[in-house]
Amino acid sequence: MTERLMLLDSASVYFRAFYGVPDTVKAADGRPVNAVRGFLDMIAKLVSTYEPTHVIACWDDDWRPQWRVDLIPSYKTHRVAQAVPSAPDIEEVPDPLEIQVPVIREALGALGIPIIGAADHEADDVIGTLASTNTMPVDVITGDRDLFQLVDDSRGVRVIYTGRGMSKLEVLTDAAVVTKYGVLPSQYADFAAMRGDASDGLPGVAGVGEKTAATLLAAHGDLDGIRRAAQAGEGMSSGVQAKIIAASEYLDVAPRVVEVVRTLHLPEVDSRITLPDDAVVTHLAEAWSLGSSATRAAAALAARA
Repeated sequence: MTERLMLLDSASVYFRAFYGVPDTVKAADGRPVNAVRGFLDMIAKLVSTYEPTHVIACWDDDWRPQWRVDLIPSYKTHRVAQAVPSAPDIEEVPDPLEIQVPVIREALGALGIPIIGAADHEADDVIGTLASTNTMPVDVITGDRDLFQLVDDSRGVRVIYTGRGMSKLEVLTDAAVVTKYGVLPSQYADFAAMRGDASDGLPGVAGVGEKTAATLLAAHGDLDGIRRAAQAGEGMSSGVQAKIIAASEYLDVAPRVVEVVRTLHLPEVDSRITLPDDAVVTHLAEAWSLGSSATRAAAALAARA
């Protein structure tokens, strides 16, 4: 059995599950469990389709790290439900989803899937570190385009992109990223910094969209090269030159916000898929009215144990 590590961008997966399964799906006590059932169904499909031997659920211990906010104050501001001094801000999460998160963690435990987070860092950074330091091929499961920067054919790192739904999963390799955006994965963070991302509160360079960003990277290699060319007045129109120079303060810090951290000190866990305990899975399914979702996920994992 060829070894392959699957890294789940957990929040990305359970948000998609929440919005993909009707909230009329409830446990016996009336608690909605649509996100839990959807999450388990997604695990069953992903494990059956991509056949990992190891799985880790990567967690947002801090979904909006202060060090990123210090660099760009607008970072994810629109998603803050409550600011908390000297602690992670509280993210705006629908109440029916928030109460399911502990059950999702319980389900992961029942299936034997370890959870890893890191203080002051997002799940993206945990994924970046694990994808960069593991010796086996890696599949990153996410709906977050920023993680396209991790794609690396030479190391067998792919992104399984869920952004278009589970029926339209996209497998991102080096060639797929180039086809989709006209940039190499190694250029993607610079590309994203210039393009900006309203969903993350990143303004980007005013007047520079995906096409211009890709053209500039093709001509100058990376953001440093683009900025040097702009200062020298070479290799771009005067209009684009002016836009790059005008965004200098933003470009001083944006790459550090967009780039995922790859050097975290993470706890060592046994991520190899093991045979789930039928009694534990049955208890979970009965306690939370999860129907066949729990048993399907357990069966998919058992087939890879």
